[in-house]
Amino acid sequence: MDNDKSVGIFDSGVGGTTVLKEIIKLLPKENIIYFGDNKNSPYGEKKEEEIQVHCLEILKFLLKKKCKAIVIACNTATAAAFEVLSKNSPVPVIGVISGGIKAAIEVTKNKKIGILATPFTVSSMAYINELEKKNMDLEIIQSPCKDLCPMIEAGWGKFKNRKFILEEYLSFFKNGTDTLILACTHYPIIKKDIEELFIGNIVDTAKETAMELLDVLNKNALKNNSDDLGEIKFYINGELGNFKNIAEDFLEIKILEVKQIDI
Repeated sequence: MDNDKSVGIFDSGVGGTTVLKEIIKLLPKENIIYFGDNKNSPYGEKKEEEIQVHCLEILKFLLKKKCKAIVIACNTATAAAFEVLSKNSPVPVIGVISGGIKAAIEVTKNKKIGILATPFTVSSMAYINELEKKNMDLEIIQSPCKDLCPMIEAGWGKFKNRKFILEEYLSFFKNGTDTLILACTHYPIIKKDIEELFIGNIVDTAKETAMELLDVLNKNALKNNSDDLGEIKFYINGELGNFKNIAEDFLEIKILEVKQIDI
């Protein structure tokens, strides 16, 4: 039992709030520190080494805040830096890829799975490599989405061409794909728009990641068992941008303060 320390959650921006929302539902008593790396966003077109450097800096920050577990609430960062962070962290580190794979395999009927992801996550082959380990004769198609993260961070609703762009990315899956993994934590923010254009199962990694966190906290006797609701603190690296408004709308909570820092 650990009632004083926090769970650290980080993303390149606002996308990780999709994971945060599920963690709040499942673990309402946990204190949480959320870090959005607006200064270095988006991660999707960066090199692996560059992403790793940013993630290691964030890890240092969260450890200084005495976090007891770290959730990489970003598919790109998980693909690029999960192993590096795990080796350098004295506390458990949880990524978002394994949960999405597990859920997709459970719901697919025809074994045709689509991966909607950032260019880096696609090129890393992280999802394909993990799915192929299952030896299930799966047909996997990936769609690299250069524009979605920046558009969501800027405010999805203001782009008049958003449906056209989304249709272009989803056109990769006209092969009878029955299950689509939203392999970026930003994408559940626009899930309603995706549902209008894709007929089939849509899997996001947030709920599975929250379940994995619960399991890790229980196994390591780190779960907060106090009677009080946990406190959530938000930190943004660099400019605040649209983070507060987007996060409040998606989380359906009032955020009293977002602290801007520079690391």
